[in-house]
Amino acid sequence: MRRLRKVKIVATLGPSSNTYEMIRTLHEAGADVFRLNMSHGSHEDITKLHRAIRQVEKDLDSPIAILADLQGPKLRVGEFENGEEELEWGETFRLDLDKAPGTKRRVCLPHPEIFQAIGVGAHLLVNDGKIRLRVEECGKDFANCVIEAGGTISNRKGVNVPDVVLPLAALSEKDRKDLEFAAALGVDWLALSFVQRPEDVIEARKLADGRAAILSKIEKPAAVKSFEKILEVSDGVMVARGDLGVELPVQNVPPIQKRLIRMCRKAGKPVIVATQMLESMIESPMPTRAEVSDVATAIYEGADAVMLSAESAAGQYPVEAVTTMNNVAVGVEKDPTYTEVIEASRNIDRASVADGIVAAAREIAETANIKVICCFTSSGTTVAKVARERPRVPIIAMTSLRGTARRLSLTWGVNCVMTGELERFKQAVVNAARAARAQGYAGSEDQIVVTAGVPFNMPGTTNILRVAPCDERLIYSTDPE
Repeated sequence: MRRLRKVKIVATLGPSSNTYEMIRTLHEAGADVFRLNMSHGSHEDITKLHRAIRQVEKDLDSPIAILADLQGPKLRVGEFENGEEELEWGETFRLDLDKAPGTKRRVCLPHPEIFQAIGVGAHLLVNDGKIRLRVEECGKDFANCVIEAGGTISNRKGVNVPDVVLPLAALSEKDRKDLEFAAALGVDWLALSFVQRPEDVIEARKLADGRAAILSKIEKPAAVKSFEKILEVSDGVMVARGDLGVELPVQNVPPIQKRLIRMCRKAGKPVIVATQMLESMIESPMPTRAEVSDVATAIYEGADAVMLSAESAAGQYPVEAVTTMNNVAVGVEKDPTYTEVIEASRNIDRASVADGIVAAAREIAETANIKVICCFTSSGTTVAKVARERPRVPIIAMTSLRGTARRLSLTWGVNCVMTGELERFKQAVVNAARAARAQGYAGSEDQIVVTAGVPFNMPGTTNILRVAPCDERLIYSTDPE
């Protein structure tokens, strides 16, 4: 499905968006990728959502990426006798391993590794940092704390420990089961939560065994410190600002976001900006001006995708949220300043034939009256390189592999078109011209740029660049076999 913007939109599915009709409406409104949150819902629920997405894909003949987001080692308190309690500033509160229901004075924290790692003076943040506890006394199975910031604490609220690196594996037992289930189901991307080191990604990649691409969520200070190495072994990145803004001083998040986006762009790997982008639209049909500015900033920085979480999963206005994000993206990308910013921030190391070809493709497209760059690809690598260049014209990825088309739905500026396996370059040019006309990018009087690799259908062989007319008669009369 043709988009009038280059940045992609990721929409999380949930109670507000769990039917075929709603998923189809969200895709038509602008959602390119659907996120399945493995923290919520049974495997049966996830299977139903997966089936509905694939049906929408088939009915609209539009490749859609599915992102399965693993829960990760999320630390949570236990349950309370009354369901919730109000914690007051200055009072004491105990965390321990006792599984008895919590009270106003204590609650179970079923994570012995926390008690082993923390010391006196360490801080624990509950419910996304709304409640702040300082450890005054601790042992191997308890921590007595003073409440520095009070509020309502309820069942299963998350806990962050920003002061220490916890000895936690990135994949819990639940994550391993969910990963195997999601990979077998046929998702396109697997998102790893609370990544701390590159070894976490390598482990997940072995378990996925090529069935899905691996996306690392950056939401821990340790991940920021090791980002270069994490990026090297990842297929993509998510800047997960929610937990990142709890674990680090909130004012540190914007510069980190900007830096990570630039590094991902340089590496040619897709990067998603996520969390609270249109938070008010959970309950309001209109966003705040600050939220619109936040989405626009991520787009100006060159992010591949922006993401909706609760807005589309549990909010009252999921379609309006996607539509708003789409409209903001279209508006930003029409701004001449956007083009200036994007082009001024290109920082690419070119080291291969394919690097040279895609750079030439962009230069030609921007110099001559070229309507679209058409890339024949099997692995998606060359298309990612073209997207890294951030050309002014749209990119069409031509592939015979449905999985490649789906994964590329997350990449900036890329529109995917399925094509049969090819044996002759002339037929490739003809197919590219037909796709450009059918998608509305060009007319018969226009020109396109085509990149391909010979021999066909082999990854990593991009070695041809052709400026071609969209009129098939001219192709057949001028091109060699």
